[in-house]
Amino acid sequence: MNTLYEPAIHFQQVHFSVNDKTILKSITGSFPKGQITTLVGPSGAGKTTLLKLCNGLLSATQGHIRIDQQPISAFEPTALRRHVGIALQAAPMIAGTVWENLALPRTLQGKKLSQQEATQYLEDVGLAKSFLHQSIDELSGGQRQKVSIARTLINQSSILLLDEITSALDRQSVQEIEKLIVTINEKYNVTMIWITHNLQQALTIGHYTWVMMDGELIEAGRSTLLNAPTNPRVAEFIQGANL
Repeated sequence: MNTLYEPAIHFQQVHFSVNDKTILKSITGSFPKGQITTLVGPSGAGKTTLLKLCNGLLSATQGHIRIDQQPISAFEPTALRRHVGIALQAAPMIAGTVWENLALPRTLQGKKLSQQEATQYLEDVGLAKSFLHQSIDELSGGQRQKVSIARTLINQSSILLLDEITSALDRQSVQEIEKLIVTINEKYNVTMIWITHNLQQALTIGHYTWVMMDGELIEAGRSTLLNAPTNPRVAEFIQGANL
């Protein structure tokens, strides 16, 4: 699926089990560098588990994961999570202002984030400077998600994992976040791996798509595969989702 691109992340025969229950089975495939790959499939397919393996929140039971051609074990955990950032549906924040939340990655490194830098990152995600000193509790869901994404940019992550970041948002906010993701991908050449239940979103925003079911990678390729899947199980899934 990625003959034209080098892999940002490569899985080779990766398995993951917990309490004798197999969650992922023999996952082999690559996420192309600088591209947006969407992960789709029914609930319980193992998508979030796979995402957590990508930045070391979980460790594979068997198999090998390489990040930018290096074994994932070669990365110190904190450095790995700066390199491979993650944005979640809930967009978890600390109590305080937008600025304090944006500064958190630097604070954890014993560094400071200037107001000029903070303003630039806010503008990158479509928020005005006036948001800097606003309480995080006063933000809408879409605004919180933008701050969450800006915070990952401050870490200068070259790979960004997105877990259902638009599923709880209204349509206008969804459109704004979709546009933002495309802009960040193009402006910073950030590799995106995006879990979404919205197949239309996967088709229109993703360059590539992985379809997962029952802990397995069933089909992968250009996102246009969602229009003409070759696997009967994938075709049935898409038909049921009314793409």
